[in-house]
Amino acid sequence: MTVAQTRQRRVAPFVATIVGVVLGALLIVLVTADPNPSDNAESPLLGNPAPAVVSTTLEDETFELARRKGSWVIFNFFNSTCVPCVNEHPDLVAFAEAEAKSANPAELYTIINDDSDGAVQNFFDANGGDWTKVRDSDAAISVAFGVAKVPETWVIDPNGYVRLRIAGQLTETLLAEQLNLLKEQFGS
Repeated sequence: MTVAQTRQRRVAPFVATIVGVVLGALLIVLVTADPNPSDNAESPLLGNPAPAVVSTTLEDETFELARRKGSWVIFNFFNSTCVPCVNEHPDLVAFAEAEAKSANPAELYTIINDDSDGAVQNFFDANGGDWTKVRDSDAAISVAFGVAKVPETWVIDPNGYVRLRIAGQLTETLLAEQLNLLKEQFGS
């Protein structure tokens, strides 16, 4: 055995130990990090007037966002095959029920993202949620709001200004807490 081979045999366990320690530390960081599936996401729309939205509902009625001025409006971009959308749905149902009892309830709208009317109607029939579902057949609403992926939730104040964007799945109380903070800040 040469001197170089002997040196390599001594260095190899040292390198393997260092790699193991680094990988172990990375694993610990990943395991102990707080998951944050719903972030308030930045957008150039925040603080600006909401884009014009004109579409139809699943009931074939006209929907115009401009006619909602005077109310807090929440758009939840949804697809019935989206796992986070399905997971957050019970929280949206609870939110809508609580808002219905409030003195100044927000209006919740589902914006249908790349899905069929039948699939969405079947989902809501099976899982509840009696709020309005708005078609986005040509993706114009999604593009106007810069929706990266569903679910995304947007809050528009009574004056028609975009106040909040939540990218990802909502948690049980996140939407209600954020809406209450916005109502305190901008008036209900």
